[in-house]
Amino acid sequence: MSVTSTSFCLRGQRVLLATQHGSGLHPATLHIKDGVIADISAFDVVDHNLALVDAGELLVTPGVVDSHVHINEPGRTHWEGFETATQAAAAGGITTVVDMPLNCIPATTSKAAAEAKLAALQGQLHVDVAFWGGVVPGNVKELKGLADFGVPGAKCFLCPSGVDEFPHVERAHLDDAMPVLRDLGLTLLVHAEHPKPIDDAERALVREQADPRAYATYLRSRPRAAEDEAVGLVIELARKHRCPAHIVHLSSASAIPLLKAAQEEGVPITAETCLHYLAFSSDDVASGETRFKCAPPIRDRSNREDLWDGLFDGTINMVVSDHSPCAPALKKSESGDFLGAWGGIAGLQLGLSVLHTLSSSRGQGLAQMFAWNATAPARLAGLSSRKGQLKRGFDADIVVWDERESFAVDVDLLRHRHKVSPYAGRTLQGVVEQTFVRGRLAYSRAAGLSAPRGSFQRASAI
Repeated sequence: MSVTSTSFCLRGQRVLLATQHGSGLHPATLHIKDGVIADISAFDVVDHNLALVDAGELLVTPGVVDSHVHINEPGRTHWEGFETATQAAAAGGITTVVDMPLNCIPATTSKAAAEAKLAALQGQLHVDVAFWGGVVPGNVKELKGLADFGVPGAKCFLCPSGVDEFPHVERAHLDDAMPVLRDLGLTLLVHAEHPKPIDDAERALVREQADPRAYATYLRSRPRAAEDEAVGLVIELARKHRCPAHIVHLSSASAIPLLKAAQEEGVPITAETCLHYLAFSSDDVASGETRFKCAPPIRDRSNREDLWDGLFDGTINMVVSDHSPCAPALKKSESGDFLGAWGGIAGLQLGLSVLHTLSSSRGQGLAQMFAWNATAPARLAGLSSRKGQLKRGFDADIVVWDERESFAVDVDLLRHRHKVSPYAGRTLQGVVEQTFVRGRLAYSRAAGLSAPRGSFQRASAI
């Protein structure tokens, strides 16, 4: 199964197609011309003028769209970078990533900063990339330039972000920014943790001289109340300004009823959760195992199951990686200091396999899985007219994979810059054979990575 052109036929016995009756697996042939799905026909109807790739019984599905990735370039490329992050994405069946406005320097809070990031990625991309903008105190006048540049929305923090160049906002800042975002057709993405419950918890831990190596100490430092209060504030502001809002990396399941009620009322608010919140619980985190640290934190087993319920009923509509790597020393693995370690989990390359392993064990089919990890993220990122589904006129972003084959995670085979991962040694199901980005072979299991030919993607109106 090899192809060197962006015009060919790809057929398989199990192709995940979006139809008027819903998505499902069908024998089919995709007619790909100049990187676009020009036609979809029955399995035995092929264009004899084009090369034929036959996937046989392997799955043929849309490429994953990961709308929450921290690539950190320029400025902190020693943490990650466009070359290594997109290599990991291609090897994991991810065809588009959307880069967050931090932890790069400069942060993507102006058009000039977005242009600096665009210049940094040239010649490095193995998959397609889009950018989020940022909302920080005092940059409301920059939002129009970011919209003109092509971002689909802008992210803010309600608590300190961990980096000085991306300060958090307060209610008054959002009262200024949200009407502007609404009128520009942009979505507000929110890291929803209110600072007061965090400050109160941290002061209590200092008084008690709590053990910084104990995961329970870190868990207490980021209480559910911080998320729940912040989600309530965002709902209130989205209702007031009618600005679309999106809660990133929801960890606290007790916020789900708030979101559900707001959605039923018609408030324009959505939410995502992350692979690690669905895969792990606090019971999995041993003392000093800082590779599990993220913010908000991985909570207890009951909370994890409630997050799954929120996915099943549609209150949470997507699953992303929140790939947030750092230089290994910042994870403080030698001291095991949870309070001092960087809070971020690297899981980009494993997203397809992790979600398949988890969702299939809970009886969820492939159509639902790709609604969570491809269709909904593409919609949020302003790319739903060309990415996230196998349809006529869409980019030929395709992953060919074997969902029946399992493997144990070997961190040495991860392609992101640093090999620190809580998934090390975990057995997963689903092995990527080939990844195509706009019809170009970006990765194959047999030959590895192809030359970098990904491109920057500007958001378009939905």
